[in-house]
Amino acid sequence: MKYVLITGGTSGIGLEFAKNFAKDGYNIVIVSSNNDRLQKTKQKLENEFGIHVLIYQQDMGKIGAAIQLYNKIKEDNLSISVLINNAGIGLVGPTDKINFEYDERMMILNIINLVELCKLYISDMYKFGEGRILNVSSTGAFMPGPYTSTYCASKAFVLSYSRAISYEAKKRGVQVSALCPGPTKTDFFVKEGTKTPQNSMTAETVVTYAYKQFMKNKDIIIPGFKNRITKLFPIKLKMNFIAKMKKGI
Repeated sequence: MKYVLITGGTSGIGLEFAKNFAKDGYNIVIVSSNNDRLQKTKQKLENEFGIHVLIYQQDMGKIGAAIQLYNKIKEDNLSISVLINNAGIGLVGPTDKINFEYDERMMILNIINLVELCKLYISDMYKFGEGRILNVSSTGAFMPGPYTSTYCASKAFVLSYSRAISYEAKKRGVQVSALCPGPTKTDFFVKEGTKTPQNSMTAETVVTYAYKQFMKNKDIIIPGFKNRITKLFPIKLKMNFIAKMKKGI
């Protein structure tokens, strides 16, 4: 029995991916640091879709979390055919004002554990000659982000890394995609300490588009026509816009 592994799968984009895969009959493994949310999500998905859901409480913002999670799943003899690296955090503020420990946690969660999960599971997928990995990046990956410097840089890494391993993996039967959503109505902005921008897409709309593109083996997925057009704007223009928006919050 094969499973879809989703980090940060109890809300927002992660939860919507869980629903889409469940709709198509996939069994789900959900990872979160919040046990109460895990229990509620498991019950909801199993009741609504009649699939098997396994939950793992793991803080992916700590060094070593990826290998710990991988070993737990191996001990339970689960075969992961799809990996959705969705867990991530951001924070707004001038570089000198953001707590060093928070920046470090952001890099561990957004970059280090994402890379480690990719490396661990892509090796397993190569053995079977098939598999899928989707790494959640951001439209922030396409520009430096004043007042969101570490976050945007981390998402640029995710995009670049995903494109590189996608090139390698295609030859071995594994699809690797990067999802680059624009502002999305989730609890991300609450945790970031800002307001959700007007005209943000819903997580459901983002994932409805992204899921179809992922299953069609699209390498880079950008939901929303406006987001795809904005990607083409001059970098300096986008930086000025982001700086004004974030500084004013």
